[in-house]
Amino acid sequence: MSQHDERPTPHGDDDAADNATRPDIEPVQGGSEDSVDAGEPSADGVSETAELTAQLEQAQAEAEQYREQAVRAQAEMENIRKRSQRDVDSARKFAIEKFASELLGVRDSLELGLQAAEDNHGDFDKLKEGMDMTYRMLASSMEKVGIETINPEGETFNPEYHEAVATQPTDEMAPNTVASVMQKGYTLNGRVLRAAMVTVAKPAG
Repeated sequence: MSQHDERPTPHGDDDAADNATRPDIEPVQGGSEDSVDAGEPSADGVSETAELTAQLEQAQAEAEQYREQAVRAQAEMENIRKRSQRDVDSARKFAIEKFASELLGVRDSLELGLQAAEDNHGDFDKLKEGMDMTYRMLASSMEKVGIETINPEGETFNPEYHEAVATQPTDEMAPNTVASVMQKGYTLNGRVLRAAMVTVAKPAG
């Protein structure tokens, strides 16, 4: 046999036949009809996106609602502040309105008393009667607005309500007692308007 003779392999024909008929070797194809295109979202992806969009819209609506409530609350607070300021200004201007109206009657009484004194040519009894009436009207007016008299004669000296201007040696009163009142004091709703000017007793020896 020459050197150029080709000897087939013992199983060459059988291997080719086997490869052609083996079921586990499939030809490469362009794709299956059942394959999913990667560029198209799945049904689950669409549903999740729609849910997120709905949640975002709801959150935006709630945020807008809260913003409107905050704006209304701020406007209401500003209105309250303005009303309060007006009330304070009004109270400052007309704080003594009640007392002033009470004093009008006192002034009328004084004017009538002076006129009566002139008409009666110095009738002191009539003048005293008019003054007594005016004094009672003034005292009543002061009480109505919360002004009370401090007249502490015979009481223990209290520096919160009394102002000691002198001492008086005496054995008739206990030491540190108000011996006499030189000028009455007054309080307005419990707060001292003017302390009473007093003399205070001290031991005679």
